[in-house]
Amino acid sequence: MIPLPMREIAPGAVHAPGWLTLDEQQHLVRACREWAAAPVPIRHTVLPRGGVMSVQTVCIGWHWQPYKYTRVANDVNGLQVADFPSWMVALGRRALTAAYGDPADDYTPDTALINFYDGQAKMGMHQDKDERSAAPVVSLSIGDDCLFRFGNTETRGRPYTDVRLGSGDLFVFGGPSRFAYHGVPKVFPGTGNPATGLTSGRLNITMRVTGL
Repeated sequence: MIPLPMREIAPGAVHAPGWLTLDEQQHLVRACREWAAAPVPIRHTVLPRGGVMSVQTVCIGWHWQPYKYTRVANDVNGLQVADFPSWMVALGRRALTAAYGDPADDYTPDTALINFYDGQAKMGMHQDKDERSAAPVVSLSIGDDCLFRFGNTETRGRPYTDVRLGSGDLFVFGGPSRFAYHGVPKVFPGTGNPATGLTSGRLNITMRVTGL
């Protein structure tokens, strides 16, 4: 299948379908499985008011817990999360260059949130604003397709644009869209390619610069 062309969804928000090769997706799936096992295992995050997120999350570089970053996962098992590898930094820079067309040698992500969605998982509209940096977020999708809702910086409601993200897709948001509300209202079970090594569900890897 020939990937769809790259397009700008909003100023600074770019969708690049099929950007990851199959080999790269397989490599990321293997890496995510290792990170999900140890040192801090993947879990359903418990929110401050007692709600439990339907996605499962594991972090590298820095540990995210609502609504801050820490080195130690004191809300899970008290251990420090896995290091952020240099090959992920290189991947993030390459992604940013692909999206914006300019060299991104100064882009140095130091954390990633890896979210696993089963067929029923969703993500409500939210902003990625716990970072002390306005550097772009690099988002990679593997596995089942999802409906990705990309909104505005002022409200969780309209206007927003619905984008179907597939396995291997890249989505970058920075600049005027860095703090736009976004979410995943639906996953489409059975749409992924088992050749990635992920037989069901969706992996979403979001690289960020914490500024810490």
